[in-house]
Amino acid sequence: MSVLVLQVFVSLMLVAGAVLLFAFSVRHRDYEHADRLSLFPLEDDSARPARVEPPQPPSQSDLPR
Repeated sequence: MSVLVLQVFVSLMLVAGAVLLFAFSVRHRDYEHADRLSLFPLEDDSARPARVEPPQPPSQSDLPR
């Protein structure tokens, strides 16, 4: 019986700790960091786009017999 009480107590402490850490994170606006990072450009906009080659039709030697 005492193991069950100890397990419930530890579980409640873990839940309380998670709620406190979540409240701390929301209060300090840590959750907006991912949104801010997603707005950074990945590469320079003035860079030239890559040249796209048109697909080549298969030659006679590529076709199965």
